[in-house]
Amino acid sequence: MSRVERGRLDAMPIGKLRRIAAALEADLPIGIRWRGGDLDRLIDEGHAVLVGRIAATLRDLGWDVRLEVSFSVYGERGSIDVLAWHPTPRILLVVEVKTELVAIEETLRKHDQKVRLAPRIAAEQFGWLAIGTARLLVLPSLSTPRRRVERHATVMDVAYPLRGTSLRRWIASPTEPAAGLLFLDVDGRAGAGRLSLSRRRIRTRTSPAN
Repeated sequence: MSRVERGRLDAMPIGKLRRIAAALEADLPIGIRWRGGDLDRLIDEGHAVLVGRIAATLRDLGWDVRLEVSFSVYGERGSIDVLAWHPTPRILLVVEVKTELVAIEETLRKHDQKVRLAPRIAAEQFGWLAIGTARLLVLPSLSTPRRRVERHATVMDVAYPLRGTSLRRWIASPTEPAAGLLFLDVDGRAGAGRLSLSRRRIRTRTSPAN
């Protein structure tokens, strides 16, 4: 105990430290970090690049765009990465941007929440009166996110059925609410102002008719 109080822990077994913590009715969380600050910064920068480029593309195609729209509705709080409005069909688009796809269930749940609340948020904050709400999940066009989507294809195909050419056409000319998944080729060149929509395709399963 004297060594613990003086901070001399280098030679002490983890088991002994846990027993001391247990005797004090305390927890002893142990974690390993590798350049954690740098990693967080890179993730934030990657997210900002994806958000900026999908927003620029939507604006080019006639969408009115708002970024990082925060909300608090009956205790439900959060922020929508990109909220877009197309006035001709009066469609809202709720864009969720992920630099990596870690928790599939949580991603779908949070996206569902934002889509459900979006009409009220859009009406109260921007005066957009929508007749339909669409959703778009944006991922970087890298091997790891693509493998994750393929591994969970049964769920992802149902949640985000629109892909590839069909999705690009819908973004350019939406006629009704849709749900899609978009991989972005992020151009790392300095001064690159727009993203390119990846033309690589992921195999999708045909959902059985109800």
